[in-house]
Amino acid sequence: MILANLSDSSRYEKLHPLFKTAFDFIKANDLTKKDLGRIELQGEDLFINNIEAKLINKEKQALEIHREYIDIHIPLNNTEVIGWKATQSLKTPRETFNIEEDFALYDEVATSYINVSPGEFFIAFPEDAHAPIIGNGTLRKLIVKVKL
Repeated sequence: MILANLSDSSRYEKLHPLFKTAFDFIKANDLTKKDLGRIELQGEDLFINNIEAKLINKEKQALEIHREYIDIHIPLNNTEVIGWKATQSLKTPRETFNIEEDFALYDEVATSYINVSPGEFFIAFPEDAHAPIIGNGTLRKLIVKVKL
């Protein structure tokens, strides 16, 4: 898990060959004015989900995991709380892992919560179970999907 400011993204670009492409695109475009939906950068290897969501209470948000993708969460208009727990400590998923969607949910309590504000990003690796979209109000955000 990484929490950092977008202005410092170059420090993290060496962690994956597609990080620089993603951060360069995000910094060069005002994605608050782009239509909601999927933004293709490099097919299934790198894309952005530009979403709007109603923030919910942390007690109602499940932890999610991915095996094939790294997530980069970037709130655009509101502070988002994201819960975290080590994937290896999770017990029982709600249902079996969805290989096609690279996704599973767990109804467990996060061990840590962090605030991610506009201008910041949160990177979740497969070892990082995370519970996004926590808070009050609505949130416009980017979820960058980076194939391992």
